[in-house]
Amino acid sequence: MKRREFMAMTAVALMLPGLAAAHGPTRQKITLTTEVAADPAEVWQAIGNFQDMGWHPAVFSTTGEGGNEIDATRVLTLGEEGGPTISEILYKYSDEKMSYSYRITEVAVEVLPVTNYSSHLTVKPLDGGGSEVEWRGAFYRGYPNNDPPENLNDEAAIAAVSGVYQAGLDALVERFGAPGS
Repeated sequence: MKRREFMAMTAVALMLPGLAAAHGPTRQKITLTTEVAADPAEVWQAIGNFQDMGWHPAVFSTTGEGGNEIDATRVLTLGEEGGPTISEILYKYSDEKMSYSYRITEVAVEVLPVTNYSSHLTVKPLDGGGSEVEWRGAFYRGYPNNDPPENLNDEAAIAAVSGVYQAGLDALVERFGAPGS
């Protein structure tokens, strides 16, 4: 190996750790599921309307336009009247497959410490009766640059989204019961 080639390879090798750090945040993905005793059609009846997220305990109200059509929009008001809001748009919907997918179009990172968030909610039948509800999402942390503050880092984003999903799934178990209960 020539000295010049060796020096070039060494320089590239020394830069690799710095390039990885300069890359910034990575897309986070989570999936949470729960099982409920109710038939999938009954569960879908409760959660399948994009314009009504009243089944989630954190949502005070939902307003929107477009029903369950692609590009329908909704605004979730959290907690109480006048509470913080999350604006979302529907980009995939299948009544037949009991699933829909949506993106957040506007949210303050103080409310949900994420950016570029998309999510998918689906209901599936369980063998032996009942349903499985799956809620999965993909997102970046709330702070897009390197060295995020603790409240806007990957761990904070994952914890916040997991908390939202778990609260909704727990509410469904409370409403419909767990299989075998």
